Amino acid sequence: MDSTEQKSPASPSDSSIWSKAFISLFIANMVMNMGLTMSNSILAKYADSLGAPASQIGMLMSAFAIAALAFKIIAAPAIDTYNKKYLAIFAAVVYATAFFGYSMSTTIPMLMVFRLIQGVGMAFGTAVYMTLISEVLPKDKYSAGIGYFSLGQVIATAIGPSVGLTLVNLMGYKLTYVCNAGILLVSAAFLMLVKYEFKRTKKLKITPGNIIAKEALIPASVMMFLNTGNCVITSFLIVYAGKMDVTTGIGYFFTINALTMLVTRPTVGKLIDKYGLVKIFIPSICCSVFAYFLISVSTTLPMFFLAACLSALGFGACSPAMQTLAMKCVPRSRRGAASSTNYVGQDIGYMIGPSIAGAAAQSLGYVSMWRVMSLPFVIAMVIVFVSRRQITKIEEDFCKREA
Repeated sequence: MDSTEQKSPASPSDSSIWSKAFISLFIANMVMNMGLTMSNSILAKYADSLGAPASQIGMLMSAFAIAALAFKIIAAPAIDTYNKKYLAIFAAVVYATAFFGYSMSTTIPMLMVFRLIQGVGMAFGTAVYMTLISEVLPKDKYSAGIGYFSLGQVIATAIGPSVGLTLVNLMGYKLTYVCNAGILLVSAAFLMLVKYEFKRTKKLKITPGNIIAKEALIPASVMMFLNTGNCVITSFLIVYAGKMDVTTGIGYFFTINALTMLVTRPTVGKLIDKYGLVKIFIPSICCSVFAYFLISVSTTLPMFFLAACLSALGFGACSPAMQTLAMKCVPRSRRGAASSTNYVGQDIGYMIGPSIAGAAAQSLGYVSMWRVMSLPFVIAMVIVFVSRRQITKIEEDFCKREA
């Protein structure tokens, strides 16, 4: 065993995915994402109500990604050095602080400050959760387990925005953000239930190797292109549907997408465990390419809904597969760096995707934009195909290492 290894909250040899630790982490992650999706769904409207122009709203919405990328320098080595459970609790408290700050904000600069604070939580939260969950799963059900774990985010995405908007209508923005902060503290409470034996074995060192795991550059690169393409849905779908005179009921696109992922994510995870990532990833991501072409020609609500299902079969299934691969690339003692590296790719995709799509829409029109923005999925598919031998070796080495 590696000299820096820490004891995990559950034995990976346990054949059951649904251990007590897994269930506690699943609920904590779902509750955390509920608070985040509630916040994200109303923040732009909140800023607009304070008189922010569109340019300021755009800056506000992307500010968290800048802070998240900056603090990854500290987050990755910290996750591999300190108690991961307490770092996850720290992230939840930082989120809660940001949301309390939103509730007190009366100007756009105040909102910007707390949006940056939320980004600090993002630097730790997503990566440390993935690292923790990787330590409680049996190796023979690794991909399926992460697929199930990601369903917490899917459930939150399906209902969080509606809950946030409903609360705003009932009690206003300030009290809604107080509720959001309380939800994140509930998430921290569930994390306290996770039994995690920890003994610190090294000092914190901020070096390039502790920040970026070069072994995880393949999944991180794929995630960058996947998120470059996928963020177009959240940024432009509603606007595009309105231009196609499809307005009533278009919000159900996201509900159908989430419901489809409830089925596809664990199913694809099981198939990857059985047949390997490459054989499943390539046909899956083709579904996202087809989805974008279908959106580009959609003129009715059913056509958009069919595209929602295809997108769930594509990006919705392939994203957790890349997260799984990142965890398989390294020994347990370096999973914080691997997870952080993977999320750096994801954050870069979220930062550049809307700008590229906006430029394409302005110069070529919205119909062509959807077809252009399917290219990142094609590039991701090419990376996986070209790297198929390395990916297969990663999976084989993981099985030997965890045996």
